[in-house]
Amino acid sequence: MVPFLFAIAAGLTFLLYLARVRRDPRRFGNAVLLGLALVMLTLALLAQMANGSPPAPLVAAVTVTVLLLALGVFVLAFLLIANGVKMVRTEGRRPANLLSGLAGLGILGCVALTLTAADADSRLVWRVAGAALPVAAYVSYLFLSFLVYAFLYARMRVDQDVDFVVVLGSGLVGGSRVPPLLASRLDRGRAVYERQAARGVPPVLITSGGQGPDEDLPEAHAMAAHLIAHGVPEAHVVREDRSRTTEENLRFSKAIMQARKPDYGCAVVTNNFHVFRAALTARRTGLDGHVIGSPTAAYFWPSATIREFTAIFLHHRKANLTVCALLALLGVLLSA
Repeated sequence: MVPFLFAIAAGLTFLLYLARVRRDPRRFGNAVLLGLALVMLTLALLAQMANGSPPAPLVAAVTVTVLLLALGVFVLAFLLIANGVKMVRTEGRRPANLLSGLAGLGILGCVALTLTAADADSRLVWRVAGAALPVAAYVSYLFLSFLVYAFLYARMRVDQDVDFVVVLGSGLVGGSRVPPLLASRLDRGRAVYERQAARGVPPVLITSGGQGPDEDLPEAHAMAAHLIAHGVPEAHVVREDRSRTTEENLRFSKAIMQARKPDYGCAVVTNNFHVFRAALTARRTGLDGHVIGSPTAAYFWPSATIREFTAIFLHHRKANLTVCALLALLGVLLSA
């Protein structure tokens, strides 16, 4: 009976997830629902195994999965630490470049705490583990939900024509040059432009980015020059050169599009690790458009992904920190 109830719960949660995605895919709640459906399905399988004699293929599949997960935790931790070292050597010792290494150390710390608590005869250790491990499990659940849904969202295709293609800025090198990360966005935006232009309805490209304190000109101007140098007609390029954040990129670009065509349709281009958070921001600012991603160097992915998740987590900090505090308190009480 229990496996059946978990399976029903998983199915209903998944149906709710599909309905919400159809209504608006740009919600973090979609990621949470998808993760919850997967958790319910996992519990259904585990309950089936504990509820008598499960089929041999199910036992084998679950056993292999558990072993791979156990091994994967250690592999992931050391890969993250190695990536953190590479990020520091390649990109410098900025706080954002330390994230993957710190995440790897955090995973090893949780494993060490779990093993210590299991073998210790100390109430203090039990209480520390009781407070820390539920919080770690909650954050891990949210992160994995974010990771799976961000992967799916980035692969949602939008085939209809658009009126505008907004390319988000990301900083210049040497005060005036477009770096590879930004060039990747511009190349993807140009590809969208050329594909639609071939059908006879070229969109307007909006380069969005203001001038930072260490830049000689607004990012939008350097981005526009890059596009024009690669064959985009200047008449099809508009510069949004006031924004300093992603939210301002989208808000100011929205104003330009509404002024030119109130019933506009648009695509927003950023790097693939930034797609889902940009989509959440687009929804929050009321911008009507889908966000698409451009390729990013592999070594940059872990820290960038963790940074994106951290930003989303802190955007909902009241709810998340409240849940973390309640889980920590409950863990301490149960371990007392």
